[in-house]
Amino acid sequence: MQYTYDVIIIGGAFSGSSMGLLLKRARPETKILIVERSTEYDRKVGESVSEVAGCFLTRVLRLSHYLDHHHLNKHGLRMWFTSDNNKSLAACSEIGAYYQTRLPAYQIDRSLLDQHIYDLATEAGCEMWRPAKVGEIKLNGKEGQTVEIKVGEETRAVTAKWVIDASGKAATLARKLGHWRKLDSHPTNSLWGRFRNVADMDGYEFTKEHPEFMNAVRSARGRATNHLMGRGWWCWIIPLPNGDVSLGLTYDRRIMEAPEGADIPEKLLNFVRKHPMGLALFDKAEPVAHDARAYSHLPYYTEQTAGEGWACVGDAAGFMDPLYSQGLDYCAHTTYAVHKIVLESLSGKEMTNDIAAYNQLFNDSYQRWYQSIYHNKYHYLGDAELMNAAFLLDLGSYFIGPVRSVYENTDREFSLLPYSGMAGKMFAKFMSLYNRRLALIARKRWEAGTYGNMNLNHRFLLKQGFAPDLKIWRLFRNGLWIWAKAEINAFFLPTPKEDTAVVTTPSAEQTMPA
Repeated sequence: MQYTYDVIIIGGAFSGSSMGLLLKRARPETKILIVERSTEYDRKVGESVSEVAGCFLTRVLRLSHYLDHHHLNKHGLRMWFTSDNNKSLAACSEIGAYYQTRLPAYQIDRSLLDQHIYDLATEAGCEMWRPAKVGEIKLNGKEGQTVEIKVGEETRAVTAKWVIDASGKAATLARKLGHWRKLDSHPTNSLWGRFRNVADMDGYEFTKEHPEFMNAVRSARGRATNHLMGRGWWCWIIPLPNGDVSLGLTYDRRIMEAPEGADIPEKLLNFVRKHPMGLALFDKAEPVAHDARAYSHLPYYTEQTAGEGWACVGDAAGFMDPLYSQGLDYCAHTTYAVHKIVLESLSGKEMTNDIAAYNQLFNDSYQRWYQSIYHNKYHYLGDAELMNAAFLLDLGSYFIGPVRSVYENTDREFSLLPYSGMAGKMFAKFMSLYNRRLALIARKRWEAGTYGNMNLNHRFLLKQGFAPDLKIWRLFRNGLWIWAKAEINAFFLPTPKEDTAVVTTPSAEQTMPA
């Protein structure tokens, strides 16, 4: 049999099913096939959703009711710092909100969310083949694309005007076409697992044991994305709807090595229990069986994300860093932007120039985002003062830029990508400047022995929450002031040697909280 569709989508998780759903809602007559390899979705890293992706889920896909009933409302981002030999939880310095957050964001179970969007796409009229495996792909531009798909023991030949790769980190099309690239200048590895019997940070027993700690804020710390911070590494702690907790470690392998242990859960527990907060939460924790993974190199990108009759969306187009939980931001932007291109193409418009413009847009956005926020950031992750400056400046920039934009003009801004246009370019240059300077100050402090001098007995708590309005400039101003003071203090420190930027054989002290 010959199978013919308007669009074939490879991968039926978040990006693929969202693509099918958006196309069907905008153009119901579109014939769409979604090909999903798995028999059921598993949990993926990406449990924490920030405000841009929250806007996509609630104001584009319109999933507020579902999210409120099946997932957890997220209460912002919180960071914890310590120093060598500190055993006191109350002494750990903290960055975070004093009150609850103001815009919708979520802690999600990806296996549930992916299945729900998949079901919505099916109800909207998308045809699903599952489990099915994609074989040979022939891209013939305006002549149509051909994909071989194996369903059970049968191999089917399918033709379509468009092939959309939403295969995630498999990046099927990018690898086939030779466009997939590692981001070598950001060599981060990650390992993670899920755990049960994790202590309740807001519970009675925790309050009884740490009363002075509990009275410091007026928000629920446990619903936040909690990060344990150290030089060259950070750990995430994310609550899940069924009571499990996601625990992960991301580290720059130039600065530290993976922790020791017989398996991934043991490595994680051995490492996290050396931090007072990690010990308090995971002292009696038990790993969920067969629910742990590791990646040897996280960041990558696709040099060309679209062509005549094909495109890559979501993680198939690229991934950068999970520190600020913005992975689904890019999934949302790329999915929405490409669905607009496909709609225009199916209506008969010549799209060559639009596709070329989108490729340039993606490349500019990815590189600007990386240089602005993540390049060499792991050098100062473990210094509470420097991270407080970055926290205020990074999130202030995020809210006054991407968050404000998608809420004020949802259709237009999701069709673009972050840091686009002249304003985005100029803001990216400014952010790259302070990120570069903070990394240099951290290296100076490390050599001088003053790194992390505010890692104990400081609470950097925000009583004015982040919101996408001009009041955000107050927080932005505070970040600038902290940066300026750090610059003044660092002026009297010697310039670090060039080779101190890369530590290939870390000592025990370097691999643990600084």
